[in-house]
Amino acid sequence: MKKHRVVITGLGVASPLGIGAAETFESLVEKRCGISRISAFDAGRFTSQIAGEVRAGDVKDCVPKSYRKATKVMARDIELAVIAAYHAVKDAGIKTKCLFERGEAEAIDVDSTRFGANIGAGLICADINELAGALSTAAERPDTPHDRGFSLRKWGSEGMNNLTPLWLLKFLPNMLACHVTIVHDCQAPSNTITCGEASSHLAIGEAYRTIERGAADICICGGAESKINPMGLMRQSLLHRLVTEYNDRPENACRPFDVNRSGTVISEGGGLIILEDLDRANARGARIYAELVGFGASVNATHWLSPQADGRALALAIQKALRDAGVTPADVGLVNVFGAGTREHDAAEAAALKSVFGDRAATIPVMAVKGSIGNNGAGSGAIDIAIMTLALSRGIIPPSLNTDKVDPACGVNVVRGDPIDCRADVALTISSALSGGQTAAMVIRRYQP
Repeated sequence: MKKHRVVITGLGVASPLGIGAAETFESLVEKRCGISRISAFDAGRFTSQIAGEVRAGDVKDCVPKSYRKATKVMARDIELAVIAAYHAVKDAGIKTKCLFERGEAEAIDVDSTRFGANIGAGLICADINELAGALSTAAERPDTPHDRGFSLRKWGSEGMNNLTPLWLLKFLPNMLACHVTIVHDCQAPSNTITCGEASSHLAIGEAYRTIERGAADICICGGAESKINPMGLMRQSLLHRLVTEYNDRPENACRPFDVNRSGTVISEGGGLIILEDLDRANARGARIYAELVGFGASVNATHWLSPQADGRALALAIQKALRDAGVTPADVGLVNVFGAGTREHDAAEAAALKSVFGDRAATIPVMAVKGSIGNNGAGSGAIDIAIMTLALSRGIIPPSLNTDKVDPACGVNVVRGDPIDCRADVALTISSALSGGQTAAMVIRRYQP
């Protein structure tokens, strides 16, 4: 069976550094930081009170006028996905149903039956205030307030009636893909991936396979998530993953691979990219950023919360991706890492790179962006891939913010200080779920006709 070549023709990003892949990339090059004290809710009682918040972008500006009522049942994660999707199709220059109905295109030039979607999602947090209000009406009310208990009977007869009938549709993980596919009329194979921080890589990898085997001509893929809510912050706090000593200096908090790193920072963000069959892209005269040539995945099944110290699962994913791409470790000139900023996860990533690249792991330029934008959850991988794609196409690698001195135990060549020239033709991007152990790797090559 003939394998179709797959190229990247559109990039859509919503990050704490701005809306659009170009704005985010330029901010990284200029060493800006999108991490600050949390403003979305009162985090004063938490040990970590900082996050990367997306402060720009309005979802109503990214859907047709006829669809604006549907934005009322969009959780924050869904909004980020819809915003990123709009900017991805605009950047690709394809004319979807959304753009046509918004008056931004004279006609639709996409065959919807050949337009697929794969989107990674996280654990969407229910609106606590909204839910608490309904739950309070289902409490039994004995004489002493501290004896009040929850009544399933009252919940069924009274409590549930205080929630909108469409309440659940705000919080189902598949609703990111649902809204994106409705807005842009994607009728080819679609899927939702929920594997933590590895979700975007896995979603893009599945879209890559879909086009490669000829089941679709074009796919919108990536992921989005917001961890900026009390439950999201509490979960990561209880797992002792968050930086706690930089609440007064949030811009210095997340320090990927630094010898003094002490944890990650919660964030929110979305990244969706357009993958396209090469022949279709050439036929319409599309701008081609790069070619996606290899994908691999594996899983660390040894522990639910902790990474393998030797990085075996991630190393296997990398080896699979390189083999799929038909390249060797010697061909790789740039590596994009997840770089959460936790001691054990950074060390595991470094171990995986050493396992695959040997002595070259100390010299290959490594790009890590979490110091500027924090951990965007399921949206992290697609944002990373968009940034790496621009690094290849623009010939410049942004530095890792706050990585002042690379931990000698990691021994990888993290780009720090100032941006450097990108001379790579082949780039590798990797990702690992902080919980669950899923890993993924992808190889991108500078486009060659």
